[in-house]
Amino acid sequence: MFREQEEEERGAEDRAKHGGRVRCFPHERGNWATHVYLPYKVQEEFLELLDLLVSHARTYVSSLTAMEEFHISLSQSVVLRYHWINPFVQSLKERLASYDRFFCVANQMKVYTNQNKTRTFIGLEVSAGHFQLLELVSEVDKVMEEFDLPTFYKDPSFHISLAWCVGDLTGSLEGQCLQELQDIVDRFEDSALVLRVQWEQIRCKSGNKFFSFPLR
Repeated sequence: MFREQEEEERGAEDRAKHGGRVRCFPHERGNWATHVYLPYKVQEEFLELLDLLVSHARTYVSSLTAMEEFHISLSQSVVLRYHWINPFVQSLKERLASYDRFFCVANQMKVYTNQNKTRTFIGLEVSAGHFQLLELVSEVDKVMEEFDLPTFYKDPSFHISLAWCVGDLTGSLEGQCLQELQDIVDRFEDSALVLRVQWEQIRCKSGNKFFSFPLR
């Protein structure tokens, strides 16, 4: 029906605590943090660009930490009860089954904070492919509504987060820093190659379980 992978739950919990990051909701036994997203498979050239961007941004905010995994979110992080996971995943599978692979371009530097402003991110915003992403979010939102869960943000800024830091440091990263980061992206020799992405699958992570939904 769908591919499932598991990772050690303790390791997932340790990563959730890493670096002073604050949970958006408290962990309770039987509650599974769940997130739907498009995974980005990195290339060597992307890691070169990431290193240039994070190294430069650290001259403004030294506490920035590069992300280890990269994706575009199609949902907020929500809480599922354990017995909801399989019906939730089955509903996602049915709604996403007819969607084809597509390209998007993520090449616009932008600064983000999480909802409670406990973390700040630098990311690459999507400049092409927005319509296809909105279509996918519409389907994911319908599944969220079935389970009485929060839908995605209105007028979302789809993006790939590159690095994060604790606290609200938008004032330090916007303006001159952001413009200099954009200049690095624009001048990077392989940016057209690594920032034009073909999405081949959608994933759902629920607790320590991963579910994959291939696009046609």
